[in-house]
Amino acid sequence: MSAPIGVLGAGSWGTALAVHLAEPGGHPVRLWARRPELARRLAAERENRDYLPGVGLPAAVEPTADLATLADCAPILVVIPSHGFREVVRSFLRSAPGERRLDLVSATKGIETESSARMSQVTAEEARAAGREVRFAVLSGPTFALELARCMPTAAVIASEESDLAAELRERLSTPRLRLYSSPDVVGVELGGTAKNVIAIAAGALTGLGLGHNTLAALITRGLHEVTRLGIACGGQARTFAGLAGLGDLVLTCTGGLSRNRRTGLELARGKTVREIQEETQMVAEGIRNALSIQKLARERGVEMPITEKMVEVLYEGKSPARAVEELMGRELKEEAEL
Repeated sequence: MSAPIGVLGAGSWGTALAVHLAEPGGHPVRLWARRPELARRLAAERENRDYLPGVGLPAAVEPTADLATLADCAPILVVIPSHGFREVVRSFLRSAPGERRLDLVSATKGIETESSARMSQVTAEEARAAGREVRFAVLSGPTFALELARCMPTAAVIASEESDLAAELRERLSTPRLRLYSSPDVVGVELGGTAKNVIAIAAGALTGLGLGHNTLAALITRGLHEVTRLGIACGGQARTFAGLAGLGDLVLTCTGGLSRNRRTGLELARGKTVREIQEETQMVAEGIRNALSIQKLARERGVEMPITEKMVEVLYEGKSPARAVEELMGRELKEEAEL
């Protein structure tokens, strides 16, 4: 019998991955929750009422709050918001006994605010500090947690600089309802999944203002230019941004009703503050925090990202979404193909 799959993080996306991978005929899964009381409730109620209500946990899902119980899992999916990713990876690497090589798969769409580090870089730093051998991959694409948990057909990308690992994970994690494509472009896949969240907040704001499909289509298209520019400047491959981890994820997050980032934009257009929006839900909209991270990274790389700049002003400087649209429309005219 193959080793169980580990999932670090019992939020909506971590729970959905655990549920899907453990469906009848699937894999045994150990699902780690940061809070012991949540792990106990998951085990007793067989449902994550906090983050994924209405979806039952298959018998093959074993909730736990003990990091050490995931030490023999392969692979281990890290499904933690970007601001908590380093702490959890550090704790796991130091709690896992033995010298066995570990395969970590990031399913986090974000970068570290303080360091501008991607999750691959965070993992490499923590593996060196712990003296552990770690192989890294990233899972990303147009994936709503609830739809995957309900076994709706989904496609995504698994990327690793080690082609053998990417192919191995593609085969191990794919299911009849989850089709994975492998890629060597870790940088592009990570940044595509991160930067699109900021564009999605803008998309929600446009929708909340009552602007039409013309406006939304323009935003998505120009947003893709921004994401692509940043990705290429950081070493990503242009073709990645035309695929599932780029355009696919961007379209889903900008238009789908389940998108937390789009919902944030809708609430901003209704006049709510970021603090009010965050206080109303336990769910994390990565784009709020990552707007600052992406702005910082873009400035460090000399990359022009006007939509992101305006969203930082809306989120953190009190600018109205309507005024931000006016200023974007009033920018100097240029050729479309310029990256």
